Amino acid sequence: MPDRALSVVLAGGGTAGHISPLLAIAGSIVDQRPGTRITAVGTEAGMETRLVPAAGFELRTIDRVPMPRRPSIDLVKLPVRLVRAVRQARAIVAEAGADVVVGVGGYVSTPVYLAAWTRRVPVVIHEANARPGMANRVGARIAARVAVAFDGTGLPGAVLVGMPMRRTIADLDRAAERSSARAALGLDADRPTLIVTGGSSGAASLNRAVAAAVPLLTAAGVQILHITGRGKQVLGTDRDPLAAHGYHQVEFVDRMEQVYAAADLLVARAGAATVSEVSAVGLPAVLVPLPHGNGEQRFNAAALVDAGGAVLVDDAAFTPEWIGTTVLPLLTDPRRLSAMSTASYAQGVRDADRRMADLVLAAAAGGQ
Repeated sequence: MPDRALSVVLAGGGTAGHISPLLAIAGSIVDQRPGTRITAVGTEAGMETRLVPAAGFELRTIDRVPMPRRPSIDLVKLPVRLVRAVRQARAIVAEAGADVVVGVGGYVSTPVYLAAWTRRVPVVIHEANARPGMANRVGARIAARVAVAFDGTGLPGAVLVGMPMRRTIADLDRAAERSSARAALGLDADRPTLIVTGGSSGAASLNRAVAAAVPLLTAAGVQILHITGRGKQVLGTDRDPLAAHGYHQVEFVDRMEQVYAAADLLVARAGAATVSEVSAVGLPAVLVPLPHGNGEQRFNAAALVDAGGAVLVDDAAFTPEWIGTTVLPLLTDPRRLSAMSTASYAQGVRDADRRMADLVLAAAAGGQ
């Protein structure tokens, strides 16, 4: 490789599920190749506008190009929107002097993949979900390297690397950090602890079920940290924020490693990042896949559930009654929680960021 600084353009955004692995890959590339210039590409409407600069990386934006799955006005507008976004992406790739382009999927990735292809810049793709999205199905056809977090995606030439995640999560010792994490989150040190999250956007169905089960859970001595999602505060019958002894609600937690350390059991959606992170740290989980989309969340969870590290429940079946008959007995059974933790940890991949950095640097070397 030449002595000049390497330039890497990374594409992805919209949700934390895309941005977190992107930032983990970027950080590992810089660790392995100090001085590398990182340019992230997103849109002006996604969480990347906050998270990427906060991580210390440059962010450039292009127009958002939705990929409609059925006839609509967006489908009619797609060709014009895509051409404009590819033109914007070409300018960014050229100005960065990119040696390699890395994409993690999402609306922003397709134009960047096409821009790199037209400029003969090698492309490396990471697919987080067991069922690939449209952007990465397109990008895999032109990519120099394709990496996946789960087996069985069907993407050609895919290499299993796991899910890139922050080192503070990948290296987490839950037992060692439990007391300090609970203190930081305002929780009691010794009570059985249930933490519920629907992700950064929240999940209304989970919020409703958990809120209705609060009296049952707290009466049994369980404390709950309910991460409701931005703008999704849970209200009581008096229309004030729901309050009860042992029940704590917040809209968002920035440091998920504290959540993972503090929890005895996590209730969450089965997003790829969540499934990968709970297995990396060995946290028992109840996973409630989204009831819509292409069904990827159920596939994301399959291996972890089969191994005994998590319990899967349909969204419609996740009711206050189910919480009482399944979640509460689990929370009060230390032996079963310990067995689930061991099974979960055995499924975890804790060096995916480094594996991805190796693929990216190899692709860049090949391109040069």
